[in-house]
Amino acid sequence: MPYAELDGLRLYYERAGSGEPELLFVPGWCCDRTMFRPQFEHFARTHAVTALDLRGWGRSDRPEDGYEIPDLADDLARFCSEVGIDQPVIVGHSMGGMVGVELAARYPTALRALVLVDPGPIDPLPETIDEFEAFAEQLAGPNGEEARRSYIQDMSPRDEELARSIADVMCAVPLPIAIAGIRGVIDWNGVGALALCAVPTLLLRPQLDADRDGVRLPAIKPDLELGVTVGAGHFHQLEVPEQVNAMIERFLATAPTSRG
Repeated sequence: MPYAELDGLRLYYERAGSGEPELLFVPGWCCDRTMFRPQFEHFARTHAVTALDLRGWGRSDRPEDGYEIPDLADDLARFCSEVGIDQPVIVGHSMGGMVGVELAARYPTALRALVLVDPGPIDPLPETIDEFEAFAEQLAGPNGEEARRSYIQDMSPRDEELARSIADVMCAVPLPIAIAGIRGVIDWNGVGALALCAVPTLLLRPQLDADRDGVRLPAIKPDLELGVTVGAGHFHQLEVPEQVNAMIERFLATAPTSRG
């Protein structure tokens, strides 16, 4: 099994295909590389592709700390250097999209482009922060496991088998690590990071409305490209992969993703 060794931290990953630009798939909170399986298999036909488990998730090591978004972005930069991935297109889902934005802000030449697959809140409203604070407290309480399963169920796909497989992966992460991840989301300065993001960026949402930051982000990054899927929710890369794949392909074909 391939692991990248980063100063004592082991990150599990899978790699396949050939061709540029390479796509690096970054999963979200408590998720693993399998959340991008349809994209991994599809793009491996024409590109080099890599999917990894961030620290704490999947088969990667689970240290007690290091779950702030900047920490995870540093992990990602070191991972690319260790594995030999040169200026990939980062495709991040949920919290993984937030890590991708932070990577672009901290390491401007480390990537060619960014695809945000229904990322977590980048420009959250105050009530959104309050909701995450309350969720972190619930996770830390006596009914933390029940709170996590309820949260996952609320954003799960309609397909029961798919929803069950996602829940199994997410609930395998120890609760203290899951809480640390939510705290990292709360503490992150997404607006500041996005303002520093100079690479071409595609944002994919299952819907756009006034309560989601997707309608406000173009004010921060005017060249942001937006795509909306139909008939799916938060895990739309698994629910309607044909739509997500097509929009990523179009973005790769039209965005200026040559080496800088």
